[in-house]
Amino acid sequence: MEATSTRLRRVFVWELPVRVYHWINALAVVGLCVTGYLIGNPPAIQSTAEASHRFLFGTIRFIHFTAAYIFFFNFLFRLYWGFVGNKYADWKNFIPTGRKFFREMRDVLRIDILLQKNRDHLSVGHNALAGFIYFLTFLAFLLQCVTGFGLYAGMSDWWFADLWVWVSGVFGGDFGLRNWHHAAMWFFIVFAIIHVYLVFYHDYVEGRGEISSMGGGWKFIEEDVFEKEESKVE
Repeated sequence: MEATSTRLRRVFVWELPVRVYHWINALAVVGLCVTGYLIGNPPAIQSTAEASHRFLFGTIRFIHFTAAYIFFFNFLFRLYWGFVGNKYADWKNFIPTGRKFFREMRDVLRIDILLQKNRDHLSVGHNALAGFIYFLTFLAFLLQCVTGFGLYAGMSDWWFADLWVWVSGVFGGDFGLRNWHHAAMWFFIVFAIIHVYLVFYHDYVEGRGEISSMGGGWKFIEEDVFEKEESKVE
C-alpha cells in the first residue's frame, strides 16, 4: 500500500491576549474552586494556637476575593477581545448562526462520544461544539460573577460592592444566592475535567498541536482544510 502524505501549513491561530486570558482564567478558576469549597465546607482543624494568630480562613477568603476580581476583569477583557481580536477569537464563533453550525456540532458529538472518524468537520480555530460550549460557559461566568459579588456586597462598604446589593433579592436572599454560587462552582469543576480530556483527545485524533497552540499560538493545519476555511471569508 502506498503511503499518502498530507501537506501541513503552520497557522497562527491564538493571539497573545487570548492565550494570556486562558491561563489567567485557568489559575483563577482553580483558586476560586479550592478556596470556595473550603469556605462552603470548612475543615475542623485542631490547634492550641490563638485563633487571631492563625487567621487561616481570613487568608482563604482573601485569596478567594482576590481571585474573584482577577476572574471578573479577565472575563470582561475576553468579551472585549471577541470584538477586536482576529477571526478565531471573534464572538461569532461561539453563537449558533445557521444550519451549518448545528451540523458541525452533530459531527463533533459523533467523534467525541461515538469515537467516529470524520475529518469533514475540522475547523482551524474552535469547532462549532467547542464554541457553543464556551458560550454557555461565558453565561456561567456571568452567573458566578453576579452571585459572587451579590454575596460580597453584604461584607464590604466599597462602592463597587454596593453596585450588587440588588442581587440577593433576585435570588431569594443570601441562602438561595449561596446555593446558586455553589452549584456554579461544580459546573466549572465538571467542565474543567471534560475540557482537559477533550483537548488531549482532539490533539491525538487531529494531530494539529492542539495543546501546544495555547502556549505558542500556532497550529498545523492541512492545506485543503485551510484553503476551505479561507474561502469562507472571501
